[in-house]
Amino acid sequence: MPTQLTETNRVNANENKSPLIQVKDLRKYFSIDHHQLKAVDGLTLDIFPGETVGLVGESGCGKSTAGRTIIRLYEPTDGEVLYNGRNIYSYKQREMAKIRREIQMIFQDPYASLNPRMTVEEIIGEPFAIHRTLSGKKKKERIKELLKLVGLNPDHMSRFPHEFSGGQRQRIGIARALALDPKFIVCDEPISALDVSIQAQVVNLLKELQNKMGLTYLFIAHDLSMVKYISDRILVMYLGKMVELTDSSSLYDDPLHPYTQALLSAVPIPDPEINRERIVLKGDVPSPIAPPSGCVFRTRCPVAMEICSKVEPKWQEVKPGHFTACHLYEI
Repeated sequence: MPTQLTETNRVNANENKSPLIQVKDLRKYFSIDHHQLKAVDGLTLDIFPGETVGLVGESGCGKSTAGRTIIRLYEPTDGEVLYNGRNIYSYKQREMAKIRREIQMIFQDPYASLNPRMTVEEIIGEPFAIHRTLSGKKKKERIKELLKLVGLNPDHMSRFPHEFSGGQRQRIGIARALALDPKFIVCDEPISALDVSIQAQVVNLLKELQNKMGLTYLFIAHDLSMVKYISDRILVMYLGKMVELTDSSSLYDDPLHPYTQALLSAVPIPDPEINRERIVLKGDVPSPIAPPSGCVFRTRCPVAMEICSKVEPKWQEVKPGHFTACHLYEI
């Protein structure tokens, strides 16, 4: 996978902006029984201030691992992540503590991510205690402000997580992530554990907060319809590899990669007059411990060619702002 992609992974609206986050050839491998599980294998991406980049793919494709490695919850195997031009992997512990104020995460399970023995006030106030920014009356007032900001009643500060619904618990998690006024938030499937009726409310809340606070998101999900709604650009991953990247409209209107086409064919269309053919992928996702040679998608690809088993496809710009890694488009 080439490493010189950060200058080309842009949409026109971002041509005059400097990236807030630059991910360069990021790799995260795990050692399992003397083998290497390649969870993320060559991720390169620019994320610009104020935009939302959606990250999609099947379960096990490396989405969550990528998000956690980008913000250094996991140490990388190789690669760089630049925040405002500086590689965060080079930071010592004290320097990294300062960066963590500006880089936060919203977790998938709104119950497991909240300490059941802590009150809402203690949960949201914990970042202030860790970073020693606010205390006493000022901290309490700020917690009340955060609860109002996410649509919760400040009078419920003394309650525990089990006393809230799933959607309310996720709002508590969002308030905690916002406590230190971050600039970049990784949203790790923040709606997948919620009822369908609540998912839209949480996504709308994230969009409102982005507009109010100028936030930048990496939004990880498998619900493609919701990803289109919130994202400016979308990156599709398969087995740890990047397979397609473009703006959300182009991805839905004209997907290039066979994997993306298969994913989108499964998205329901709210129009009975539109009959879209479903592309059913055969077989299971291969093991990331022993990925296929050449193109990692070739074992399930309906249009695989002989070259696909021998040569890894190049990441290239097929149309302006539309990138993919597929031999079908090689010139």
